[in-house]
Formats: sequence, structure tokens, C-alpha cells
Amino acid sequence: MMQAHETPPAAPRPDHRPGQVAMGLAALAVAGLLAWGAAAIPSDAGYAGVGPDFLPWLVCVAMAICGALLVWEALTGGYRDMEEPSGAPRGDWHAMAWVSAGVLGNAALITTIGFILSCALCYVLAVRGLRISEGKAGGGLMQVVRDVVTGMLIAAPTYWLFTKVLAVSLPGLTATGWI
Repeated sequence: MMQAHETPPAAPRPDHRPGQVAMGLAALAVAGLLAWGAAAIPSDAGYAGVGPDFLPWLVCVAMAICGALLVWEALTGGYRDMEEPSGAPRGDWHAMAWVSAGVLGNAALITTIGFILSCALCYVLAVRGLRISEGKAGGGLMQVVRDVVTGMLIAAPTYWLFTKVLAVSLPGLTATGWI
């Protein structure tokens, strides 16, 4: 029997290192695939001496650094300063499914319905998933309308910035490119 001044024994902490190593190795594999694809892009310099292969190589290097840091962290201790979540552990598979549906829907529909509408759809689905992950309700019709409007208010200036200021072609729904 425990005395009043004794603390109960701590629950054993799960070992997250195998998962962390797997994530790091996956990031390194994606970096390798990006490097393979970037190597096939011609490096003719364009605007300000930057060729079309610059961004893929930049993303490749960033991904490789993140993957290497994840593996290094796992091998030297793994998620050292993370506290275990309070409450019962649960998976957020429903939230992950909503966010994934938003990203995949955006990729599948961007050339069909245009950048702004597909990004608004992505925003609506991703925000719903994030709400679910926090244990909040998905919201009613008014919440969906607010999310659509917010998504379009974020996507429209982004579209304008890329197409008008940076001269990057993005798919639009109309011949003029807007929407």
C-alpha cells in the first residue's frame, strides 16, 4: 500500500524511435526521388539567373536535411522533450482522411475547376479535418460557407500574386484565368 507522500510509479513511455526513423528514411527516399527528377530538368538560367531546376533542387536539399535530422534525432534519443498527450490515446484517422481528401481533391481538380476553387475546396476539407482532430464538431452549413469564403479569400490573392506579379501560369476556370 502506498503512503500519502509517495508518488505512483510512472507509466512506461512508448518508444517512438522506430516510427521516427521510418519517417526520416521516407523523407530521405523522397529527397532521392526529387533529386532524380530534378536531374532531368534542363538548367538553362532564366529570370535572375535561376533556371527551372532551382526549386526542385531546393526542395530536395530541404527534404534531405529534414530526413537526416529526423534519423539523427531518433538515433540519439528520439523525441526527447515531448510530453505524452493527456487523456486516452487515440488516432486521428478521420482527421487525416479529411486533410488527405482536401490535398488529393485539389490535385485532381485544379485543372478542371481552376486554382481558386480547387484551393478553396482543399481549405474546406483540411480545416474540417483539423477541427475533428481537436475534438470539435465539423460545423453546419454556415460554417462550411464561411470556410469556402475564407478559402477563396486566401486563394484569390495567391493566384493573383503568382500570375500577375511572378508571371507563373496557374490553371484558371475561365479564358481570362480568373476563378
